[in-house]
Amino acid sequence: MTGLDLLAKTGSRGLFIAGDWGESRTGARFEVHDPADESVITDVADADTDDAMAALDAAVAAAADWAATPPRERGEILRRSFEAIMDQADDFAELISLEMGKTLAEAKGEVTYGAEFFRWFSEEAVRIHGRWMTAPAGGARLLTIRKPVGPCLFLTPWNFPLAMGTRKIGPAVAAGCTMIVKPAELTPLTMLALASVMSEAGLPGGVLNTVTTSNSKALSATLMADERLRKVSFTGSTPVGRVIVRQSADQLQRVSMELGGNAPFLVFEDADVAAAVDGAMIAKMRNMGEACTAANRFLVHESVAQDFADRLGKRMGALKTGRGQTQGTDVGPLINADAVESVGALVRAAVDDGAQLVTGGETPEGPGHFYSPTVLLGVPAGSRIVTEEIFGPVAPITTFTTDDEAIELANATEYGLASYVYTRDLARTVRMAEALEFGMVGVNTGLLSNPAAPFGGVKASGFGREGGFEGIDEYLDTTYVSIPG
Repeated sequence: MTGLDLLAKTGSRGLFIAGDWGESRTGARFEVHDPADESVITDVADADTDDAMAALDAAVAAAADWAATPPRERGEILRRSFEAIMDQADDFAELISLEMGKTLAEAKGEVTYGAEFFRWFSEEAVRIHGRWMTAPAGGARLLTIRKPVGPCLFLTPWNFPLAMGTRKIGPAVAAGCTMIVKPAELTPLTMLALASVMSEAGLPGGVLNTVTTSNSKALSATLMADERLRKVSFTGSTPVGRVIVRQSADQLQRVSMELGGNAPFLVFEDADVAAAVDGAMIAKMRNMGEACTAANRFLVHESVAQDFADRLGKRMGALKTGRGQTQGTDVGPLINADAVESVGALVRAAVDDGAQLVTGGETPEGPGHFYSPTVLLGVPAGSRIVTEEIFGPVAPITTFTTDDEAIELANATEYGLASYVYTRDLARTVRMAEALEFGMVGVNTGLLSNPAAPFGGVKASGFGREGGFEGIDEYLDTTYVSIPG
């Protein structure tokens, strides 16, 4: 089987509503393109607002029975889904690489990471706790009960077509919620394949409804205007997140927002520079830099900045750019032409601001949406490339002198998702963890994401957590019961 064979199991590559595959009401479809050569991979159903409401109807109809399903049964469905994904890991990886562009090795890593959310939450399904206590003044017993929030809407991004879905679907299924998933228009294929796998694993019809569309704005607005929808989880840009939060106000829906990032990567004078470069390659080049957790600004102590830049430039310059499915490729294409132009414009502006180009800074000839891995040294703190999210394979280096200056530079952003610190000083590690205004801090590591850990940010990077013990709380309401006695 191949990635497209896996997709073919969905038949029409249509909408998955109430456990059945079907076309949109209008019969419309839209094309999905390979970012490596701009060719058409296939086409999928293009849902309208009527289709979206049919999906919500299905989620509402299934909600009561699913909430009453024993937690162990919900967990076993997730466990079977996990095992099915891993059994077909190569096929999922090929599909991800085709529609998103990342290398097969990276796509395989996403499959492992994404599937792990199903295994983690299969175990959390049976650990949803309330509490029982005597009222402090006596005369009553206080009981709390956790209940599923109800039908949910999940809006997932294009950069991790599997993992950003499983990170939401896993806890929702474990908690007893039903859902509508609207994958990104650029990368809908993996989510269609996942819906098929979960159905085969025994997920009842209507619990998971998958709706592909070229008009996400209209569909989400229509669904969020309905009082039956009780929860929205969105991963994407901060400007779009602000719109969704405003839309949620009318129905007072629960919201989880995983938004933009501008992650600082701090390298102190006592750091192991070789280890810091190893970590930088992971933190920067995961997903070609197209990740909200990607190191966006390298803040390096002036005493080691040149050494760090030389080593990083050598490593980045040696990477081979090409089609993700081609053996030997280290860096795949960016998602589209707009992404290439955006990255290139930021690099050009940084050079105009006085930055030194260590390596890269080139746009290879097409076809495809490629940008060469790039390192810049001496980037001014006010340059656009350190204030905006790059979302590409570019590492801008800015120097600092003191710890206080490093903290000030790191926190000088509206975003607060991920941060990285390289130092061998334990006291400094503690100070940085306390002072940095970010939801996640990686110490001497370039890889933060872990299904057992709470993923999320502060400030303009959003609110709510995905993964860890905290992840399932986003899908549970608390009922307090007072019992005399």
